[in-house]
Amino acid sequence: MGGAHRRTALAPSPTAGTGTGRDRSFDVLRAVALVRVVTYHTFEWPWLGFVFPSMGVMFALAGSLMARSLERPALTVLRGRLRRLLIPVWLFGLLLGVAMLLHGWVPGPDVLYWVLPIGDPPGGAWGEQAWAVLWYLRAYLWFVLLSPVLLRLFRLAPLPVLALSLVPVVVLETVSGLPDGRLGSALGDGAVFLFCWLLGFAHRDGVLERLRATGTLAAAAPLMAVGAWWALGHPVDGRADLDDIPLAQALWSAGFVLLLLRFRPRFDGLVRRPVADRLVTVFNARAVTVYLWHEVALMAAVPLIDLMWEVPAMERRLPLDSLWWQFGVAWVLIAAAVACFGWVEDVAAGRGPRLLP
Repeated sequence: MGGAHRRTALAPSPTAGTGTGRDRSFDVLRAVALVRVVTYHTFEWPWLGFVFPSMGVMFALAGSLMARSLERPALTVLRGRLRRLLIPVWLFGLLLGVAMLLHGWVPGPDVLYWVLPIGDPPGGAWGEQAWAVLWYLRAYLWFVLLSPVLLRLFRLAPLPVLALSLVPVVVLETVSGLPDGRLGSALGDGAVFLFCWLLGFAHRDGVLERLRATGTLAAAAPLMAVGAWWALGHPVDGRADLDDIPLAQALWSAGFVLLLLRFRPRFDGLVRRPVADRLVTVFNARAVTVYLWHEVALMAAVPLIDLMWEVPAMERRLPLDSLWWQFGVAWVLIAAAVACFGWVEDVAAGRGPRLLP
């Protein structure tokens, strides 16, 4: 589904910080998801997906924000979302594309997917770790484009539409199978996360608030139980990793996100701490930048650490062979990417460019 690469992601944020009329807990959850992304791509711990299924959470948050935005004219909303997403992707594609050309990549006609990523953009083997993460932005783009229709359908019969939205992933994974190529990737990812996107609509429209707590638990618990059972029964390379098992990902994420949005944990204690609140604001205002460049940072951390081995004092005193050290170096490089490229998100949102929000 969306390629063989490891996959964790978060939705681009249309606004950031307080005073936007948006639930601040969404910003905290998005910041947690960003940290979760980098943590997973560093250590590849399969249990992280069960503890916090970032992809499902972030599709749900994005769906809620999209439903809110569609209170305005749909074409205006779509233009704004496309601009905020595509301009940072174009800069990323330009710089990464030049690097891949220097490493022998020869692009074909499908390079146009870098202009409008309705299919997975292509790339060379040297940069695959960096460009593979674009599967999420492609899935997000399709959900955004389809949301005016999806929202109308959802509001006709919210609970039946929610229930039926799990049917495609069950059919694709157990009966029909997926088509090959970009079409299969798009259908597969859309089927896996459609329920979570619609849960965002349900959150925005107050449907979840009207559900009884016992009814919510009665719906979520079987979804998560079956998802865990399917994951344990269909390991990939000996690992029960949700990112590699689409049906398990869909069911576990559906149950987890249903509980999360229905009971809506608050983070008042966290956001009252100035440093933590500031970090949440920065993470949200630079969410696309952090997501796009985090794999580049992890790639660049390796040769940088190799250079550290050449310094005797560093070799003796620093844990250069630890993944935790790579994790820390990567965050320094991510901060550098935010400083260098984060302003593009301001331009894409029609704001004046700033070093930090």
